[in-house]
Amino acid sequence: MAVEATIQEKTGHREPVHFGRAAAVRICVVALGKIGLPLAVQFAGKGHQVVGADVDERVVRLVGEGTAPFPGEADLEVRLKEAVTAGRLRATTDTTAAVSDAEAVVVVVPLFVDTAGEPDFGWMDAATRAVAAGLRPGTLVSYETTLPVGTTRGRWVPMLERGSGLTAGRDFAVVFSPERVLTGRVFADLRRYPKLLGGIDEASARRGAEFYRAVLDFDARDDLPRPNGVWDLGSAEAAELAKLAETTYRDVNIGLANQFARYADTAGVDVLRVIEACNTHPYSHIHQPGIAVGGHCIPVYPRMYLWNDPEATVVRAAREANERMPQYAVALLAEAYGPLTGAGVLVLGAAYRGGVKETAFSGVFPVVEALRAHGARPYVTDPLYSEAELTDLGLPVHRGEPLDAAVVQADHADYRVLSAADLPGVRVLVDGRRVTDPGRWVGVQRLVIGG
Repeated sequence: MAVEATIQEKTGHREPVHFGRAAAVRICVVALGKIGLPLAVQFAGKGHQVVGADVDERVVRLVGEGTAPFPGEADLEVRLKEAVTAGRLRATTDTTAAVSDAEAVVVVVPLFVDTAGEPDFGWMDAATRAVAAGLRPGTLVSYETTLPVGTTRGRWVPMLERGSGLTAGRDFAVVFSPERVLTGRVFADLRRYPKLLGGIDEASARRGAEFYRAVLDFDARDDLPRPNGVWDLGSAEAAELAKLAETTYRDVNIGLANQFARYADTAGVDVLRVIEACNTHPYSHIHQPGIAVGGHCIPVYPRMYLWNDPEATVVRAAREANERMPQYAVALLAEAYGPLTGAGVLVLGAAYRGGVKETAFSGVFPVVEALRAHGARPYVTDPLYSEAELTDLGLPVHRGEPLDAAVVQADHADYRVLSAADLPGVRVLVDGRRVTDPGRWVGVQRLVIGG
């Protein structure tokens, strides 16, 4: 279907847009972070007119220049430059103005939870009010930020209606469609995974499905129960739960793997050989154990689920088990080394994940804290971070001080070729990610979690 966007002069009413592949859609993406900016670039790359809105003036300036404001996202730099040069993507700090000219609005503003699992809706509330102030009849609003179940319908819809004077479902459409990508490979993941969505009503869901078919491409996959593409889950609440469920599953599975690993350490068993064997069975999909679970997703969304379902004892136990792993790794070190009082211990990796310059909920922080609790002198290095950046994060930088032990916290590729000769004086290494080569650590006691 072609895009039909007409404004009736007498009433000022804009007919709903029927999104199709034949014509450009005017899109506003709210928040140009590590998910929002690649989305804006993806939409522009499909020939649509995109305005990215962000409260950070630096981000807006860099995007306007065609420069990515953060590193590490595959193909982003080239595709961003192409979109800006072609005039299909620009950025602004004025969300309301951008929304007022948009036919579709995609909101990807961060939502945080505290350690007790209480959501902080501050940024999302502010963004939703700004969207509402510019909202016009006929517009589609899609929330992609992961949310507690019921938030789209129960919180955002009333806020949009109050701020716009319009009625959701009649004057504008609302869907929830969770992002399902990993930073560093967003464009590939957008093609690989089905785009889930749910509307506040059937008409909203239809328009949301039309929109995402017009802005995304999908890889053919014969391993799915139905063709890859846009999947309508029937309601906004179902789509919200799907995102929480798939991420919480990963946290619970990792928690189980960590429990197996801790027991394997007492039994003298290599847990990875056990897991590899188990996973040859089609009903076993045990994840990998490790020193920490970090990032914006896995440590956060189970807490969000627990906010909805506080009686979920399995989810709570897994989250607590994973949170204890940094302390467990340091306890392994102390058991092998002896008292750590005064020992210089190098923590390798500030990032929460190898190859990604991000420290959200990184294990580096509890590892450093646990080392200090044992009386050690912790230091941190990371190939992706400068000394000044580590200092800004509140981390103790290693500047050549004598070392006695080391702990691998992030699975950076650099650590695969690291050897005992690179860290003279180190006599115990705890590899929390199993990334180091045992053959390079002859003469050093090398320990791994689970084996």
